[in-house]
Amino acid sequence: MARFVVEIIDQLNLSSAYASNKGYGKDPYDPRLLLGLIFYSYCTGIFSSRKIEAATNDTVAFRFIAGNLHPDHDTIANFRKTHLDKIED
Repeated sequence: MARFVVEIIDQLNLSSAYASNKGYGKDPYDPRLLLGLIFYSYCTGIFSSRKIEAATNDTVAFRFIAGNLHPDHDTIANFRKTHLDKIED
C-alpha cells in the first residue's frame, strides 16, 4: 500500500502546497513526502502526528514514503493544519 500511496501522490497537483513553502530557515520537507505520510497513516488507522513521527523510525513502509527522513510531529501537524483544506479539491 505504501507504493500505491506514493504513486497516487505523484499524480496530484500540489502547486499550492509548494507555493506556500517559506524561504527562510532550514529547507522544508517536500509536501509530497508529508502528504504521503498523512495519507498512509490514515489508511492504516494512525491519526496522531507523534505516532506518525515514531513510525518513520520504526516501520519500513513509513520509512519508504518518507525517503528515510524523519519529520518531527510539529512539522506533520503544521502541514496538516495548513494544507489539507487546499488538497481536498
